[in-house]
Amino acid sequence: MSTDTPAKPKPARKRASKVKSEDTPEYTSQDHARACGDQIIARALQILDARLHEGEALTDPTAAGNYFKLRLQPNEREVFAALYLDSRHRVIAYDELFFGTVDGAEVHPREVVKAALRHNAAAVIIGHNHPSGSSEPSAADRAVTARLKQSLHLVEIRLLDHFVIGKGAPVSLASRGWV
Repeated sequence: MSTDTPAKPKPARKRASKVKSEDTPEYTSQDHARACGDQIIARALQILDARLHEGEALTDPTAAGNYFKLRLQPNEREVFAALYLDSRHRVIAYDELFFGTVDGAEVHPREVVKAALRHNAAAVIIGHNHPSGSSEPSAADRAVTARLKQSLHLVEIRLLDHFVIGKGAPVSLASRGWV
């Protein structure tokens, strides 16, 4: 007589079924490429931020324009930002100051001056995007540049440039003689 108890049969394994739910999004190679591109841009911004904050002088207008382009172009609404520099044109800080709609942002010179003083900046470079994709400065862009230059000058802070960011190359108002 055996004292062993009979083995219980093992339950059958359930196979994972490939059920497609309507809630599950379908990912394409374009989605993957976009996600990879977003990761590359994020890493490029980290590298650019590190380089700008390492104490190197920002003397190349192209580098400043490209920095604003990386930061501002992806926005779906207008964003107005500033780079604050010390007396040797080394970057102190970057701030996004004003947020608008698809076709404009209200810029207050008083707030730009307050931020520049808070950062103890000797100079400022400003930039904003045009969500429409056009990099061409508008009359309003030129007017706000003149107002900001005057306001910053009152507290002995220089406005070095104003970049307009669209789908093409950044446009420097200083290169056109408008700063």
